[in-house]
Amino acid sequence: MTSLFEEVPRAEDDAVPVRTVSVTVNGERRTVKVEPRLLLAHMIRHGLKLTGTHTGCDTSNCGACTVLLDGRPVKSCTMLAVQADGHEVTTVEGLAGQSELHPVQEGFKDEHGLQCGFCTPGMMLTAKALLDENPDPTEDEVRWALSGNLCRCTGYQNIVKSVLWAAKKQRAAAGETGAGE
Repeated sequence: MTSLFEEVPRAEDDAVPVRTVSVTVNGERRTVKVEPRLLLAHMIRHGLKLTGTHTGCDTSNCGACTVLLDGRPVKSCTMLAVQADGHEVTTVEGLAGQSELHPVQEGFKDEHGLQCGFCTPGMMLTAKALLDENPDPTEDEVRWALSGNLCRCTGYQNIVKSVLWAAKKQRAAAGETGAGE
């Protein structure tokens, strides 16, 4: 009798098809061979070794896996890697510059917007997308934008304060550079 956990040998014609995916991740063009069923979150974490993208629920309920796809937040645990072919993906590793944090990251640090940190990358990327679209959101708009991301530690108040802090910093920096004139 065979155990249910033994690997069954596969015939040559049962080979899993492989697709080539070309995607720009954090500004760098990457080409990866993936099985068509591979989730984007797994390609990012295991294939590209960018472990800031977390997987929590595998059902798109928690938002820990959120990345930006062409600047829009998507839940990478329910998106296939092949769907990202030809697109631009930003992970939390792509937020900071070489010598300084992104204002959203600074806000989370300065306003204590994180505790365990598991949800933080998804929250930060969702916040970045919000601020790119709306540089002066209200508290309610921040709460609505983050409503698809769950945090089990903070109670959200400091997360909202962090995003509002980042918005204020970005507006001040835009004013200093003469943007919007």
